[in-house]
Amino acid sequence: MTTVFILLTGLAIVIGGILVFRLHAFVALILAGLTVAFLTPSELVIRSGQLEGVVRNADIDSQSLTITVPESLSNVNNLVVAEDPGEGLALRIVATVPDQQPTQRESESDVSYRFEFNDDEEALSEANRKLYLLSSKDAASAANNGKLSFMSRLTTALGSYCGKLAILIVAASIIGRCLLDSGAADRIVKSALNAVGEKNAPAAFAVSGFTLSIPVFFDTVFYLMVPLAKALRLRTGGNYLLYVLSIVAGGTMAHSLVPPTPGPLFIAEAFDVSITAMIFGGSVVGLISASVGMLYAMWINSRNVLSLPDSDGIAEPDRPTELLAADAGEHVAANNDSAPGLLTSLVPILLPILLISLGALVTKTQAVGESTEPTWRFASQPISESLANAITICGEKNFALLISAAFAVVMYVRTKRPSKQAFSAALQDAVTSAGTIILVTAAGGAFGMMMRQTSVAELLEGLPGTSPVMVVVAAFLVTTAVRTAQGSSTVAMITAAGIFGGLVTSGAANVDPLYVALAVGCGSKPISWMNDSGFWVITRMSGMTEKEGLKYITPMTALAGLTGLVVVILGVILFP
Repeated sequence: MTTVFILLTGLAIVIGGILVFRLHAFVALILAGLTVAFLTPSELVIRSGQLEGVVRNADIDSQSLTITVPESLSNVNNLVVAEDPGEGLALRIVATVPDQQPTQRESESDVSYRFEFNDDEEALSEANRKLYLLSSKDAASAANNGKLSFMSRLTTALGSYCGKLAILIVAASIIGRCLLDSGAADRIVKSALNAVGEKNAPAAFAVSGFTLSIPVFFDTVFYLMVPLAKALRLRTGGNYLLYVLSIVAGGTMAHSLVPPTPGPLFIAEAFDVSITAMIFGGSVVGLISASVGMLYAMWINSRNVLSLPDSDGIAEPDRPTELLAADAGEHVAANNDSAPGLLTSLVPILLPILLISLGALVTKTQAVGESTEPTWRFASQPISESLANAITICGEKNFALLISAAFAVVMYVRTKRPSKQAFSAALQDAVTSAGTIILVTAAGGAFGMMMRQTSVAELLEGLPGTSPVMVVVAAFLVTTAVRTAQGSSTVAMITAAGIFGGLVTSGAANVDPLYVALAVGCGSKPISWMNDSGFWVITRMSGMTEKEGLKYITPMTALAGLTGLVVVILGVILFP
């Protein structure tokens, strides 16, 4: 009951703070994190940390004093056995596993260890106690965390997430700004349109929107592309609604599924999913979902006509819209003659994906128990240690994004040759906009960590009928509920990660964390309506009324999100 009360209190502060009191997302998340941290007893903090470190597939026999674990854990030293004294209480260390070789091999994949109860512990029958296996390091870390004040726990988590995400978000922001200012983004869109022709322009809009929304925020991508949709409508005389919805279908899915956009970048970190896996998994799910969204766009376009607005008929934008329009307006009119070539324009987007993927192919192997030098391999082929180190460094996600950002800056300078003042202003704007995102994302991470320390993972694990598919569906529904209530897809993803992170990363859910991360991303799509800033950006820039927005945008984004969930569920079933 304590965990449920704290959980609901935290959610109420986030949703109520943003929706009712109109607090900035950073303030609402910090207030919620402080409240949750203050209400969580130290015993519960320790217990949650211990349970997250538990070896889930260990078999403990307290009568024969043996522990059977997978051979992959056979080189783990300093293991301890802990007893569960009851709900809400910290686990009690009752036995140690001495550093030793396995006593016997149970099967081709399992080995056994002997353990000894502490001097003050009585060896009871297994039926009388619930025992867990974890490392002494995890046990000590959980105990130390429980001794910290609630404020220290929050600030430590805030700093940790800033360290994990700051460079990535700043680099992505610089890449996006340089793509816009250099004319590279405009080049990508117009090249796609020229390649497929006016007849297939909707597909070009969708693919371009998806590609550009990987490093550039969706709002800015829409500002960049909607004038092209208007120009094409004047040329063809129709299909304006289809053009607009095509941009939305592609851009909105990449925004929630493919790093380094802040939302998917955060959930990849929260669920311990590699950036490479998140990029490729998000791209597959996102493109399939966007394709279904396109089918809806084609269907609704055949039954409705969206009029091209007069310049005087467009509603006066509010301040955030005004700022974004100023940021993107000049880029739409970029002259293709001075823009970089298509391949050069794509390099800042594709380079980090390539580098991170190459880094993931480097492995180091060494036979257990042998003193021989380890063997470095790249895609199963032996390579030298120096080459392996170079590939690994360049493939590290922070460094890969920095390399791409440096290339984008050079591309911008060589293409536009800006003055020192213009160059400084462009980078300053990129870093400033990234700073707000870093604060909100890190605050969300801190709030999520405080939620995890309430032992919410144990609560979810104990629900009846819990299965990998049910965990994925539950993550989707929670994200959708938070998104619908307060409007921000990023805040919704952050909140869901805080609820499900511990359950998934500990292995208790028995599901690949990638699937849960993708389900959370898809769950952030429904329901887009009047409390969503993106809803207003789309309607105001395209000339839709609020009623038309609810009729066209809301169903399409919801359908795309549900399609993504179906794809993820199929992945869970077919490729567990």
